[in-house]
Amino acid sequence: MDKIFTKNIEHESAVKHVTGKAIYTDDISEPKNLLHAVIGYSNCSKGVIKKIDYKDVLSSEGVVDIITEKDIEGINDVGPIFKGDKIFTSKNIEYYGQPIFAVIAKTNNLAKRAALKVKIDLKISKPIVSIEEALKKKSFVLKPKHLTRGNIKDGFKKSDNILKGKLYSGGQDHFYLEGQIAMTIPQEDNNFLVYSSTQHPSETQQIIGKVLKQNYNSIHVIVRRIGGGFGGKETQSFLFAAITSIAAKKLSKPVKLRVDRDDDMIMTGKRHDFLFDYEVGFNNSGEILALKIMMASRCGISPDLSGAINDRAIYHIDNAYFLPNIEINSYRCKTNTVSNTAFRGFGGPQGMFCIENIIENIAQNLNREASEIRKINFYKDKIKNTTHYGMKITDNVIEEIFNKLIKKSNYKKRKIEIDNFNKKNKVLKKGIAITPVKFGISFTTTHLNQGGALVHIYTDGSIHLNHGGIEMGQGLMTKLALVASNEFGLNYEHIKISSTDTEKVPNTSASAASATTDINGAAIVNAINNIKSGLNEFIYDYFKTNSKIKYENNFVYFDKRKISFKELINTAYLNRIPLSSSGFYKTNKINVNTKTLQGRPFLYFTYGAAVTEVIIDKLTGENKILQVDIIHDVGNSINKRIDKGQIEGGYIQGLGWLTTEEVSWKSNGVLTTHSPSTYKIPTAGETPFKFNVEIYDRGFNKEKVINRSKAVGEPPFMLAISSFIALKDAVYNANKRKNSENLIAPATAENILKSLH
Repeated sequence: MDKIFTKNIEHESAVKHVTGKAIYTDDISEPKNLLHAVIGYSNCSKGVIKKIDYKDVLSSEGVVDIITEKDIEGINDVGPIFKGDKIFTSKNIEYYGQPIFAVIAKTNNLAKRAALKVKIDLKISKPIVSIEEALKKKSFVLKPKHLTRGNIKDGFKKSDNILKGKLYSGGQDHFYLEGQIAMTIPQEDNNFLVYSSTQHPSETQQIIGKVLKQNYNSIHVIVRRIGGGFGGKETQSFLFAAITSIAAKKLSKPVKLRVDRDDDMIMTGKRHDFLFDYEVGFNNSGEILALKIMMASRCGISPDLSGAINDRAIYHIDNAYFLPNIEINSYRCKTNTVSNTAFRGFGGPQGMFCIENIIENIAQNLNREASEIRKINFYKDKIKNTTHYGMKITDNVIEEIFNKLIKKSNYKKRKIEIDNFNKKNKVLKKGIAITPVKFGISFTTTHLNQGGALVHIYTDGSIHLNHGGIEMGQGLMTKLALVASNEFGLNYEHIKISSTDTEKVPNTSASAASATTDINGAAIVNAINNIKSGLNEFIYDYFKTNSKIKYENNFVYFDKRKISFKELINTAYLNRIPLSSSGFYKTNKINVNTKTLQGRPFLYFTYGAAVTEVIIDKLTGENKILQVDIIHDVGNSINKRIDKGQIEGGYIQGLGWLTTEEVSWKSNGVLTTHSPSTYKIPTAGETPFKFNVEIYDRGFNKEKVINRSKAVGEPPFMLAISSFIALKDAVYNANKRKNSENLIAPATAENILKSLH
């Protein structure tokens, strides 16, 4: 595909979003006799259930039944890869918020009231909560992994300077606008129709099949859109769909489970928080010669997706920097907390956070400008272009973007102005930082890099399109409709994309890893090419021509003739030409050894850079983002309007992770941040006064992906690391150009205050 429609149309559901007409799972017309489920969960983190008394629950108004472990015909587990995610427990409590039963009642409120009446006799024991405790007790959900390159001892010997330190990056709740929800409706022949707010309909289908002990083809999952996911609905949605299905099968009635915000935050996993212990050797110019990293994450009670998440943290520990000698030891810690899960960036942000802090510490140690230290360590085009996991970088544009942003943002001039401001002000101190992003695109689990599509042309020339991707607000449907319209040479309005449906496109991958447009778009093009191949043969034969055929502006051109697309389709139908096809795509070139982590885990990289300027109050620790300047690479954009929105939104969500969103656990494993009153996401008040976003004007993907575009879902999130580094710079300035290493993420007012002398 050489050229795509350049009209930057709005999101296909934009008007419906703002008018409230967009249909989400809770808006679907409720069937007659619908029942409602509410989960009863543990209020301790570790213990043994000695006795449960459901008498008062069952006698409560409106209660129809109680669902427990005994009602599960198949497996009592919704673990996506490894087992360990029980639906219900009847004996051992392993984390605060672990489901024990579900009340089924005539209304949601009646079910909630009844669930509170349960009497549980527990024997409580001491849980493992922190990463440090887990490391000390060697409590892991998976075996540790190790990666080395070069000669680490030799690297340290050649170093003029050696720094040691610890870093910590906090967790993050997904806080999607639409909470977890599912509704299961019994069908004839023991089949079930499931509506679920999930990023992974196919695995929802498979999990329910295993839980109900039925064939997958008896489970039908439909998703039109979800109100945000960010990874929190990649696997964590399975629990809620499974419970509604168990209840629907037992009672032969439709069942809905809608979780309120507090319960959602208590029962579902977060972004992994990480502890880093590092030792870095570097010369007097600031070039890194040796790096030794211990990284440990809080995974929770089960593996979930922690293996792949921690692997990606290893892959992104370099960010944009060549590390000649490196040793990484990665620990996946098992704690008595809810299992942490996928979150935008999938371990990449944590890895980048580590190296960017190390670079900043090197600059402060040498009393050098940090942007220059970054440039010294950048990957280069023909030398120093191989990652620590053995993948050659052939599309590197980071230095060009970085240098362009320094000029565009007036970084050097503002740096001088900030120094002058800080000299004059005793209480208020400013900081500024520029950080790069290099992010790999593809699922690091190779077999997930596949997708399918289904395309129909009706006799009036309108197109029906279906694929395996999930619309979660990111504009996927809009982009893919543009892809189809371009391939057929039709106006965008001719394309209709229907709900993601396991009966139309089977065995799909989750909408994750920023690869959804690449994979599903290519599958759509494959299906369209199959149809066009038949149409072209028909044109050659029917119109007696052998000239080049072109689909453009709602017409089909050949010889010096043209025929409307609608007329062609009608004529083809009358001549019994196929007007429907499935399509398939698998990402090529992906090849990695999962044990050694060596190989090519990504098809390509996407790049960006951000400058953030901040101000802090030394007396209170309060802070404000003053200005943000971004240049980000999206390749040859399919829709700049949507891509720019993703860049802006990604930065703000990353800003929340690093500055306001503090996930806090008591020493007994009880989550204290489980509502908007105790957990602060960014609001309009946290948005920068000046927010300048520019799409890299020379963007082009060397790999043959849709329109030579690049993924834009996750990479912009990591641009926000510049906000934390800028706050670190402000703390450094406030501490009279000394120690800023004590600042931890999130850099809340309290944590900033703690880091000041």
